[in-house]
Amino acid sequence: MCTAIICHMLQLLIHNARIIDGTGSPWFRGALLVDNNTLTIKRGEINLDDYEAEKAIDANDNVVCPGFVDLHSHAGLTILGEPHHDPKVRQGVTTELVGIDGISHAPFKSREELERYIWMDAGLNWYPPDPNWLTTQELLNKYDGTVAVNIACILGNSPVRIWSTGWNDKPATKAEIENMKAVIRESMEEGAWGLSTGLDYPPGAYASTEELIALSEQTAVMGGFYHTHTRASLKAKGTYAPWQEAIEIGRKSGIPIHLTHFRQPRQGEGSHNGYLGLVEDARTEGIDVTFDCYPYPFSGTSVTIQLPFWAKDGGPERIMAALADPGDRKKMKRDMNSRSDIQDTWRERWLHNFRQPQNEKYDGKSISHIAEMREQDPADALFDLLLEERLGISEVGTGTNAHTLPEFVSHPYGMIASDAILFGEYPNPRTYGCFPVVLAEFVRAEKHLRLPEAVRKMTSFPAQRLGLSDRGVLRDGFRADIVIFNPDTVRTDATKDDPKHYPVGIDYVIVNGEVVIEKGTNTGATPGRALRRGH
Repeated sequence: MCTAIICHMLQLLIHNARIIDGTGSPWFRGALLVDNNTLTIKRGEINLDDYEAEKAIDANDNVVCPGFVDLHSHAGLTILGEPHHDPKVRQGVTTELVGIDGISHAPFKSREELERYIWMDAGLNWYPPDPNWLTTQELLNKYDGTVAVNIACILGNSPVRIWSTGWNDKPATKAEIENMKAVIRESMEEGAWGLSTGLDYPPGAYASTEELIALSEQTAVMGGFYHTHTRASLKAKGTYAPWQEAIEIGRKSGIPIHLTHFRQPRQGEGSHNGYLGLVEDARTEGIDVTFDCYPYPFSGTSVTIQLPFWAKDGGPERIMAALADPGDRKKMKRDMNSRSDIQDTWRERWLHNFRQPQNEKYDGKSISHIAEMREQDPADALFDLLLEERLGISEVGTGTNAHTLPEFVSHPYGMIASDAILFGEYPNPRTYGCFPVVLAEFVRAEKHLRLPEAVRKMTSFPAQRLGLSDRGVLRDGFRADIVIFNPDTVRTDATKDDPKHYPVGIDYVIVNGEVVIEKGTNTGATPGRALRRGH
């Protein structure tokens, strides 16, 4: 009962809290008052009789921190079909950046082009229930009040290139680059936060360095940043060449650079000091470079990434034709078998997301194992399955040096991001465990990080890189995206072979002042909204 002379009903009151505010500062005891999705922080104990709230939560001396901000999310389409977003919101994620890897799902000139693009990357981003938008603004409107978490969007260079140049592998003309700049201006005015690239994913992968510098100059003028999955083909020029290209784009365009899923891929492929030294040296030079990394030693993407670029030159129909043509299959097989890592690929890539009933038995099995089951050559088995599943197969694989991963997770210029595929029976374990595994393993068990610093890497640091001015920190006047977890018990049981486990010890998740996870259970609330640049 409120005893004040004038008593105002709060939206939410959280008391008896061990507050970690997201800045990296040590925890302090206090309470959080939420009124109209706006925070007020009270240090120390409060007299509950002085306040009245629609809902009060006793944090029981557990940690209360900002909601986690994931700067590498593949949730943009799946969340439209599964708005409660259990795999991520139960981890404490309250804001997702979609459109990464050069793969945003706007803008497009026609629904036909949009649907072709969704098909092209179905193994990475899946299918929405009804793709009935074309512009960035129309897509962002889909998220307002209909999903459990906040969604921010970055503009992928693939749709920008499709709009101006088409699906084919060819240099962009000066006129086409000017047209791409106009597309960037319009999409950023509608709320996109910058430009992303996925330089292993056509057609965006067909962009030259010079083209990307030109587009980055336009993006930088409008206050955006460059979020990049780098160009793996450049490794032929040197171990670090893909990341050196990204830094060169920042050097010449002036745009802030964000290297995504940054890590040492394999033991002996460079060194962790070499990779991290690139970032440190660039920052010393005055180039604004940051990175994210995931805390599991497994990669994950669409299986079509294994096919040579020429087989994708023209879009999804071209891929299907190449998979069905004996001559193209022979050429693809020859190109793939010439790779030094191909035998590792067959053994160490586990496939999932089979929709055809006759193929469900292959879920979670390696390409080599599947080839044995089908009594086929591994390449032929892969080609046939892609035809049968219309390209929509995903893979989990090795590709990260587990021994040096803590160096990236704990580095001061790095943050945590999931890069999680949200469908299939055997997704990457980070789909369900990315953020709790940091708290349980990297902080509590192995002590690579102190808890306030780990929270900073999952809250204020990604919010700062994205450009959010009122989220990512528990501070007066900020928005009420909040997580409550027990630092002694938080954990995940998600593993490669058994990935679909919700975390333990994350009791409450609050988005825009509304409780979406209560005592570990999804409330069904959908208070998420699109977070638009400049709005």
